[in-house]
Amino acid sequence: MNYASTYNAARQYVAVGNEAAVAEADPHRLIQMLLEGTLVRIAAAKDHLQHGDVALKGECIGQAMSILDGLRASLNAEAGGEIARNLDNLYEYMSHRLLEANLKNDAVRLDEVTRLLGEIKAAWASIVPSQTP
Repeated sequence: MNYASTYNAARQYVAVGNEAAVAEADPHRLIQMLLEGTLVRIAAAKDHLQHGDVALKGECIGQAMSILDGLRASLNAEAGGEIARNLDNLYEYMSHRLLEANLKNDAVRLDEVTRLLGEIKAAWASIVPSQTP
């Protein structure tokens, strides 16, 4: 995991007022924050889509895609091997689906990405971070 990339991505996308949480978070928590931030932005995009606010929908989808880029940048293919490669491919796929959702105003694609990210988030939450003395 590239801690600097993960930290910078999380810092850029946390809600105002949560900067201290990012500064104090370990790498495991930073990934959780990025996953949560992506899900929040997709939910907001879906809400904007349903209310016909195309500009805000696009802005939220763009932010979600940027966070996915941050998650991709945090992967360490050398240390993570096949899992890191699979996650990279999945993050790329989700970005592509978000782009399609934006272009076609498609809530089904937003739901698909939400489901996939939810599965990753649940798996990530089940990992116990290593404790260093």
